[in-house]
Formats: sequence, structure tokens, C-alpha cells
Amino acid sequence: MDLKTMTYIVVGATFLLYIGIAIWARASSTSDFYAAGRGVNPIANGMATAADWMSAASFISMAGLIAFQGYQGAKFLMGWTGGYVLLALLLAPYLRKFGKYTVPEFIGDRFYSQMARLVAILCLITISITYVIGQMKGVGVAFSRFLDLPYEWGLYVGMSIVFIYAVLGGMKGITYTQIAQYCVLITAYTIPAVFISMNLTGNPIPQLGLIGNDVGSGTPLIAKLNQTIQDIGFGAYDGDPPSYLDMLLYTITLMIGTAGLPHVIIRFFTVPKVSDARWSAGWALVFIALLYTVAPAVGAMARYNVTTTIWPNGVQGEAIAVDQLPQWFQNWETTGLLKYEDKNGDGKIQFYNDKSEAMKTLATERGWQGNELTKFDRDIMVLANPEIAGLPNWVIALVAAGGLAAALSTAAGLLLAISSSISHDLLKSMLMPNITEQGELTAARVSMAGAIAVAGYFGLNPPGFAAQVVALAFGLAASSIFPALMMGIFSKRINSHGAILGMVAGIGVTLAYIFAYKGMFFIPGTAIFPASTPEYWIMGVSPEAFGCIGALVNFIVAYVVSSVTAAPPKEIQDLVESIRVPRGAGVATSH
Repeated sequence: MDLKTMTYIVVGATFLLYIGIAIWARASSTSDFYAAGRGVNPIANGMATAADWMSAASFISMAGLIAFQGYQGAKFLMGWTGGYVLLALLLAPYLRKFGKYTVPEFIGDRFYSQMARLVAILCLITISITYVIGQMKGVGVAFSRFLDLPYEWGLYVGMSIVFIYAVLGGMKGITYTQIAQYCVLITAYTIPAVFISMNLTGNPIPQLGLIGNDVGSGTPLIAKLNQTIQDIGFGAYDGDPPSYLDMLLYTITLMIGTAGLPHVIIRFFTVPKVSDARWSAGWALVFIALLYTVAPAVGAMARYNVTTTIWPNGVQGEAIAVDQLPQWFQNWETTGLLKYEDKNGDGKIQFYNDKSEAMKTLATERGWQGNELTKFDRDIMVLANPEIAGLPNWVIALVAAGGLAAALSTAAGLLLAISSSISHDLLKSMLMPNITEQGELTAARVSMAGAIAVAGYFGLNPPGFAAQVVALAFGLAASSIFPALMMGIFSKRINSHGAILGMVAGIGVTLAYIFAYKGMFFIPGTAIFPASTPEYWIMGVSPEAFGCIGALVNFIVAYVVSSVTAAPPKEIQDLVESIRVPRGAGVATSH
């Protein structure tokens, strides 16, 4: 069976499954819509949380980043998984005990301020809408390649699927749909990794294959990869990072940013008991680890396969002949994510990474007129890897379904976070306190439909800020939401003035640093310094790693302001004490 037909069958079957689950688990109340009726088993919630977390970035992009950054890519693994340790130990059980539906609701009630609630809503929407645009675009790219649809139609189909099961089912439908999506994505990620590990190392366990030997030469796979990429002018795969400080701060930013992401936090409001929230975070970490421990193997093996395919002779400057391009290269070339240009007409794709004088002389002798592999998008690595390895069509189709499941599951969680912040936090709690439950449920569905439309629009016409800030959403969450939650739980002295000014200062200084290197939203050419040039970074800290510094500013401002202004009311201090104490861990406060 040809690849297109197989992909239609596999992807179509998974979509029918998602829609069927949404109809079965249709939300009939606000409790169902916001928190799945607070009746989700912690193991099931852990699996749904894993799917909610592992977006197109984890499934598609992370291994591509590791493939090209080598051991430096470990910051993504450590940061993104470490955030769940913080969630399990410091946030999830306490937030569940508070008994609310959303993050802004906790911040507004804990800091007894509608302004605090509004600031939290604005932060949440900024973070979530940036994320969901990336997921929608991932859906469009995957469809355009594997179903031979125009990008726009792929996006429309993805929007329709999300609309049906997210708007109809709310958190209840999303939860059980995400369980199914986790099963699809982990299967789709693991099976190709097993095949490729067997081909390269003879070991069916990818994690062990990564530290095993290459079957052809008998040398360790990493050593073989190092030699292969160094022969064509790249640095060692296991080389040192340019800045250990930046790598450390980058990891911390990803970690506390993960713990501050609203669409992840709301998942812990769905379990029956406080103790279940901690167990959910633990199970989520287990399910996430099943993919994250495979990702380094996928990245390394994909880098090896790509290198030996495009540079079959292992000679720097002489890539594959144009008339010998493999089918997978031609397939991805049609997407625009992989491009070449034979500038000197010698029939070969020349690419030089070594800038030494000797290599420059050799390049000149060969008639070099500039690198001819003009584009290689790292995001294609996971999706193209099965094709590069020559795996069966059903495996390639399964990977397509997995990538779509990862994008759709996270998109649904983000859309629910946006919807609940508008309908529950803005309308119910601030603008229309007398709205009926049915009216609130209708408003939630309308606001989610509106969020899908906005995300789809930006997915079709991505503005400059989406491309610039998507990788920085963790920094924004780290500098705004995370400190407010931590101080709200563990400090009785932080008052509303401190919390509000802390969030504004934290996200403000982070945005200022981002704007300095990335430019302002919708205004191209406004960057002051080059973003990718480390010598222009303050103390070598990249914009992506600055979120933890913004968080520190948030903490300092909040404590200083709170110390010179009136303490919170006694009932608020008693509330904080009741949240922290271990008694009552079996039964959560009712909403």
C-alpha cells in the first residue's frame, strides 16, 4: 500500500477515535468543562498530562535540536522534566487543596485583588496563545507533507478536529482524548526508534543502542558519529557548550517555566483528592520519561543517518551528487523545509563548515560560490527519520499520526486554559458575577471557539512576534506565573501590592531583554542587538535563558514591596496556613 493511502487510513482512524471519545465524554456542567468533574484517576491524569505537555515541540522539534546541538541539547531534557519535579513537590498538591478551577482564580483569591487576577489573566493569555499558534502550524506542516494537502487545508482540518472534541467535551473530553493521544504518540515515537537502533547497533532498546557500538565498525556509536561529523567540518557531537552559565540558566528557565505553565497546572485540578495531585505529577513524569529518554537516541541516530546520506563519501565540501538525491530528500524538498542550489553547476551539493584558510583555498579550487545546502529545517528530523532509514510505509504513517496527536493534544489544553481564563476568571469573577452556570458554560465554549479562530488565523498568517517569542514562552511563564504561585503558597507575608508589582516587574524586564535582541511585536527591525551573537549578551545570557533572572526580579520586588506595605488580612494568612499544612490531604477544599 502506498504511503499516502496508508497515512489517510492511520491518521483518519485516530481522528475518529478522538471525536468518538469527545462525544462519549461530553461536558454537561462547568465542573466537567473546567476540571472533568474532579473525578479523573491519578494514573489516567498522569497520562493525559504527559500528552498535554508533549507538544509538537517535544515530539517533532526536541530530537532535531538534540541532533544538531549534541550534548548541549541536554538542557531541554533536564529543564522540561525537572519542572515536573517542582510541580509534584511544590505546587500541584497545594493548588489542588485550594479547590479552584484556574490559575488566575488562585492568584486573585490568594492576593485578594481583582487587579492581581487581571494581571494573571493577561500573562496566561500571552503565554498560551503563543504556544497554540505553534501547535496549529505544526498540524498544517504535518498534513502538507504526508497527505499532500496545501498547508492551509491541513490547518483547517486540524482546527476542525480540535473544535469538535475541545469545545464539545471541555476538560472531561480533552482528558480522555489526551489519554488516547498519548498512546498514539508514544507508540509512534518508539517503534521507529526501535527499528533504527536495531539497524545501527543491533540493540532493540534505543537508550542502550545510544551507548552501544556501531554494527559496521564495532566502534561506539557516539565515537562513530563524532568522527563522521568532524570529517565534514562540524564540531564534536559531545563537545562543550559555548557558555556553561547560559546552559545552567537556560535549564533553570525551562524548569521553572514548565512549573508555571497554566495549561499544565490546570490538569492537577481534575483529580479527586489532594494526594492524587502529587501522584498525578509523578505518573506524568514516568510517562514523559518514556519519550524523553528515547529522544537523545533518536537525535543522535537521525544525525548519523542524515550525515551519511547527504555526505556519503565523508568529505567536507562534497555532498551527494544532485542526480543521486534519495527519494526522502525529494519528498521533503517539496515542503520548502529542505532546499539546495547547485550554484557552480558541478552536479554536487557543496557545503563547507570549516572556515580555515586551507579549506577556503580548497573551496576556491573547487569553484565554490557559497554553501549549496541552503536550508535544512531541524524540525524535519523526527518525521523524516523513518524515510531516511528506509522503514515501511506503515511506520512512516504512524509517525505522522503521532506528530499530529502531540500537536492536537497540547493545542486542546492551551485552548481550554484560554477559554477558562476568559469565561470563568474574567466574566464570572469580574464582569458578570451573576451569570448562570449554563451561561458560563456557553461563554466558555464560545470563547474557546474564538481562541481556535484566532490561533488558526495566526497559523495561516503568522506575525513576526509568534516566530520570535514561541521559544521564549517558558521565560515569560517563569518570570510571571511561577513566582506568584510559589509566594502565594509558601509566604503569608506577600500581599497584593507585592504580587502585582512583582509579576509586572518580572515579565516586564524579561520582555525588555527579549525586545532588545528579538525586536518588538509586529515591528520588524526593532532589535537593538543581534540575537544569535553571544558577545552581545549580558554576561553571556541568551534571551531564551533570561526568564529565571526575570523570576528573581519578581521575587525581590514582591518581597520588598510587601515588607514596606500592610500585611495581608488575617483570613488570608489563615488560608495560606491551611493550604500548606498536611492535614486534609485526603479531601480537597470544594469549589
